[in-house]
Amino acid sequence: MEEKELKTSPKQRIFITLIAVIMLGSMIASYAAIILNGNGSSNASSSDEVSEISEEKAAEYEEAYNKVVTEFTEKTKNDYDEFIAYKSEIKAYNETSANDNGLQIKDLKEGSGDVVKSDGSNYLAYYVGWCADESVFDSTLDDSDDPSGFAKVLDPSLGMIEGWTQGVEGMKIGGVRRITIPGELAYGDSMEICGGKNKPLRFLVMAVERSDSLKKLSDELDTAYMRYQYAQYGLDYDSMGAEE
Repeated sequence: MEEKELKTSPKQRIFITLIAVIMLGSMIASYAAIILNGNGSSNASSSDEVSEISEEKAAEYEEAYNKVVTEFTEKTKNDYDEFIAYKSEIKAYNETSANDNGLQIKDLKEGSGDVVKSDGSNYLAYYVGWCADESVFDSTLDDSDDPSGFAKVLDPSLGMIEGWTQGVEGMKIGGVRRITIPGELAYGDSMEICGGKNKPLRFLVMAVERSDSLKKLSDELDTAYMRYQYAQYGLDYDSMGAEE
């Protein structure tokens, strides 16, 4: 997997994986039906086992997604212009030192709003997360190499790694901070990231006000994206959700 360009959220990636599993399952079921029937055709094709979507509806979902992307880009332009000014912070660092020195923070801009809460309930965040070799493993940017805007905003209230939670302590809304997290406060032995386990991570974080309008728009973008992605596989996201 290319680590330099992950434009989807963990929830979105789970849904996309689910699509692939559904399609694979349908193909296997169809093949099994062909074998069992012994007549070279199945009684129920894969299209009967999943919620298909018409070309007209797929085009509608694509248009709706592009519309929300435009709205989100316009809404977050000022934040993006401010955040991207610190992109030079995204550079290689010493992996051993990052693990040995423990949690390290560097405030690049002091915020003027409320202090962020440890449970993430009073702020949203734009961020870039990268490995010691400078490779980006995730971000809210629309393109990690050549960004022109944000593709999403993070809701920290959904749960963050311990190093993030500790790293934003004392940070104020409107601020920009660089956080270096040792492996033990990141994913430790629980999962591989940046080429292995117990790897340190570094984040560039901008905390913004958790406004209802931004949160609502972010949720709309997330849903529009999933509808659009499912449509690329010929599936109707809304119909499948209704069936569940």
